[in-house]
Amino acid sequence: MLEIEIDGKQVQVPDGSTVMDAASMTGSYIPHFCYHKKLSIAANCRMCLVQVEKAPKPLPACATPVTNGMKVWTQSELAVKAQKGVMEFLLINHPLDCPICDQGGECQLQDLAVGYGGSQSRYQEEKRVVFNKNLGSLVSTDMTRCINCTRCVRFTTEIAGEMELGQAFRGEHAEIMTFVEKTVDSELSGNIIDLCPVGALTSKPFRFAARTWELSRRKSVSPHDALGANLIVQTKHEVVKRVLPHENEALNECWLSDKDRFSYEGLSSEDRLTQPMIKQGGEWKATDWQTALEFVATGLKGISKDYSPASIGALASPHSTVEELHLLQKLVRGLGSDNIDFRLRQTDFRADASRSAAPWLGMPVAGVSDLNRLLVVGSFLRKDAPLLAQRVRQAAKRGLHVSAVGPTAEDWLIPVRQRALVAPDAMVATLAGIVVALAAEKGVAVSEGLSAQLPASASESETGIAQSLASGRKVAVWLGNLAVQHPRAAELQVLAQEIARLSDGVFGFIGEAANSVGAYLAGAVPAGAGLNARAMLEDPRKAYIVMGAEPALDFADGALATSALASAQLVVALTAFGSDSLRETADVMLPIAPFSETSGTFVNCEGTAQSFNAVAKQLGDTRPGWKVLRVLGNLLQLDGFDQGDSEAVRAEVLGAVSPASLGNSVSGIDIAGSTAIAGLQRVADVPIYFADPLVRRAPSLQKTKDAAAPSARMSGSTLASLGVNSGERVRVSGSGCVELTAVADDTVADGCVRIAAAHVSTVALGPMCGELSVERV
Repeated sequence: MLEIEIDGKQVQVPDGSTVMDAASMTGSYIPHFCYHKKLSIAANCRMCLVQVEKAPKPLPACATPVTNGMKVWTQSELAVKAQKGVMEFLLINHPLDCPICDQGGECQLQDLAVGYGGSQSRYQEEKRVVFNKNLGSLVSTDMTRCINCTRCVRFTTEIAGEMELGQAFRGEHAEIMTFVEKTVDSELSGNIIDLCPVGALTSKPFRFAARTWELSRRKSVSPHDALGANLIVQTKHEVVKRVLPHENEALNECWLSDKDRFSYEGLSSEDRLTQPMIKQGGEWKATDWQTALEFVATGLKGISKDYSPASIGALASPHSTVEELHLLQKLVRGLGSDNIDFRLRQTDFRADASRSAAPWLGMPVAGVSDLNRLLVVGSFLRKDAPLLAQRVRQAAKRGLHVSAVGPTAEDWLIPVRQRALVAPDAMVATLAGIVVALAAEKGVAVSEGLSAQLPASASESETGIAQSLASGRKVAVWLGNLAVQHPRAAELQVLAQEIARLSDGVFGFIGEAANSVGAYLAGAVPAGAGLNARAMLEDPRKAYIVMGAEPALDFADGALATSALASAQLVVALTAFGSDSLRETADVMLPIAPFSETSGTFVNCEGTAQSFNAVAKQLGDTRPGWKVLRVLGNLLQLDGFDQGDSEAVRAEVLGAVSPASLGNSVSGIDIAGSTAIAGLQRVADVPIYFADPLVRRAPSLQKTKDAAAPSARMSGSTLASLGVNSGERVRVSGSGCVELTAVADDTVADGCVRIAAAHVSTVALGPMCGELSVERV
């Protein structure tokens, strides 16, 4: 620790701290623009000049390291004169357009100009003008306002992981710009809006929508990926106008993914369902809540009586709240059925027999920085969990060795030290090979009952991964969405668990949605003789309750889901959006509130329960999902539906939750022999902006590169074996048939074709996994 005196205050700071760090500890404010605690030091704005004893001139506080006994004055005559001089230079070319600038009211330059700027400029020459840049559909530019602090440049390079912005030219000709003909396509691009201290980079969807002082600010939690990023939702006249990050170092730090930031546009979609609808004579007609709920209650009672309670099934989205899922499972079980599931994109449920707790990440999110070895199995990490990938990216800079197993080698913008690029049908054998090599490397015996099912030797790539893991002190093994949705997911889990045991590490699941952990805690999984999601569709029920999901887009096999629901006598949809597939298959649609209009709880991938309240008024006759289910339970005369608020429901679920409620242990799964697929294998990702009903309806996100229509992506050698050239139209056949454009992509394993799921153009293809054939049209 070093001692320093700042403005007469003595403070001790760790060796290596800067004057800016020391000042923040004493509460002394030093004006700045280019400095940010999460970015590297640039020291190019010079606004933080301070007086240091024995220094011949003012020094930048952000770049001046503390020395023992140093004396600093931040508000002395010399320091303030230097700061005012810098401010005069910054304002020389800055336009006087505060009245029409979206940054007005929250602009650092505006605020500091009050304290450090002159009453008028001495600069009489013509001001320079900088042409605006096209950064894409999310970020709007007014580059004449730019003060060249380079925060945006450093963010895209250091945090987002790819240099998409840069500074060209010198002196007063310096400009921030993209590369020729390029836009900013990072899934974290919206953070440069928050970082910009002036109005040069602003939100394109929010542009001219409201003034900052007109907005109400309320805390919330992201309803999208498994991280559970904390949000500040800003509203005007009870309408969501903007979403910003709420700083939480344990989860999202001070960042947001673009999905979390801009999906609010979907709340105003034309598809929003605002009143109950009943299908009569093939036509949808609006009705009141009493009529709709009585119709549902009568229908469920009738089917339970005429057939059996087991003829009723419930399929829920993992983006639903804990409260909604708890009351849904309580309602279904009150009717006498155990058929409820939220794992709509999963196909292998063998692990359920031995699973006694909720699968989770196996470690705190903040613990990623302490890891030095990480194996990621079957994940589109960068797009599935952008902020988790960002943490891994920062840890990799500090020495974390990342290894990967899966059918794609897409660029995570993270150095991957070891990779096994294998087709889906070879993933189980690859993990088995890593177990064999790791046991040999560590000199530890494989678990009893597993050793007889493993190969005799390992390949070079498997051995490389094993050596990397064996050399680590703190190891983690994560299964991604593709691994969980794999036809042999249970075997992958057993082998990943064994790899973690042999390397003295932790084993966990990245998680698909906001409540993938909470849904287990809420009991939204089958018990006893109850059917899982796949079984409920392969053996259709007479009645379904579908909550928050769209049949064509949110299931492992959209065509199968649509067919099964269409054959049912009664389909009740609790949904915020009236999608085409629901209008085709449902008999009644009940408008439930999206996350912004209801209170609830999400349990994120690390097992943290985060509750939130409604931030906006409910649209039309929309009602919170938990209230709809509570009233429906009362109409059905079921016990346990007398809760007065969502907090009472939450207490029912999470009151008894303990650390023992979380666990990834799986046993009793046999490792079957390799079942090689003769034809091409489908690799199906769920693109970041197709993942759930809300984000699919956000117009600005649907204009981005990541929302491009799916194509048939294959390696060059696979294309050559088919006699197809990149760019040609091909007919892809599975359980159905679609036409797509073939694209050469050498990040896809040989013998595979990568085709995105959750899109209307690929629904007819059928399952997300399996054999396909491809031929030129």
